[in-house]
Amino acid sequence: MFPSAPIYTSLYVPQRMPDAMRGWDIRTSWLNRIPGSDRLARYLLPLYPRAFRSMNLVNHDLVISIKSAFCLGVRTAAGENKARHVCYCLTPTRFLWHFDQYMAREQVSGPARLATQLLLEHLRRWELDAAGQVDDFIAISTAVQERIRDIYGRSSTIIHPPVDTGAFRPESSAPREDFYLVVSRLIPYKRIDLAVSAFNHMPDRNLVIVGDGRDAAALKAMAGSNIRFTNHLPRRQVVDLMQRCRGFIFPGEEDFGITPVEAMSAGSPVVALRAGGALDTVADRQTGIFFDHSEPEALCEAIETADTTNWDREILYRQADQFSTGLFRERFRCFLAAD
Repeated sequence: MFPSAPIYTSLYVPQRMPDAMRGWDIRTSWLNRIPGSDRLARYLLPLYPRAFRSMNLVNHDLVISIKSAFCLGVRTAAGENKARHVCYCLTPTRFLWHFDQYMAREQVSGPARLATQLLLEHLRRWELDAAGQVDDFIAISTAVQERIRDIYGRSSTIIHPPVDTGAFRPESSAPREDFYLVVSRLIPYKRIDLAVSAFNHMPDRNLVIVGDGRDAAALKAMAGSNIRFTNHLPRRQVVDLMQRCRGFIFPGEEDFGITPVEAMSAGSPVVALRAGGALDTVADRQTGIFFDHSEPEALCEAIETADTTNWDREILYRQADQFSTGLFRERFRCFLAAD
């Protein structure tokens, strides 16, 4: 929406980012000059607030921060000069405000966990102060809106993230094939282990898992013969799988969750945990089935219900289209113009 705007960020490693970003006006913090910073990103935690605070954006008219961590801290006011700061909030910093939940599924050593806890109180005070300097908050889901209210004491407007729904729409209504699908990074909080356990209980049903990550080896070791891993796939192949699958499995809690919307765009119902962003995107019994507990038995029961439901693809398409890129642009533009 703002192709000529500069992008400020803490660290930028061009070779690890899409080629489409080449040529963008990307301006990094002083952290980027630390030798080996791309490999040490997690260990630079105490320095991030200072790095973002060093960015002076007072002379801009509008600052849009896309936040899951420390970017709220950029300077947007000095004397009579003040840039409007709109925060598109993915979530209040997860490991600050939900530390035990965040660490429960992360492989963090005892000393590292203790050191992080010692930092928490300072970082929480810093983030609350930074949040107080923001002019407007936009939340990506109802769940995030509630966190912004409870943690920052601020109101917010919900504008769901953009999804390229048109790219997943099938050209014809081909029959579905006999497999369920997961598309995800294979990391702890995504709860792909829950999907694997459920399908281990249902050897007569097939599961395809697309993605890679540090949990890949462990997940493959626990998976039965009815579960197939493809690692990372090109987008066109993911679209093809979403259009052919019997249903899409979304076992973890996400702040929003783009893949369920993509699956509905492809005409596939979603089986999702009743939590987080899925509550905004999936219509229970119309475009998907919710399960209430993070247990294999609950997921199995939801899959059995999905199997016996007569899904209307037109309803699936219409639900997904509520989150299209075009509507996002319109809603975001209207929000900026309102003030």
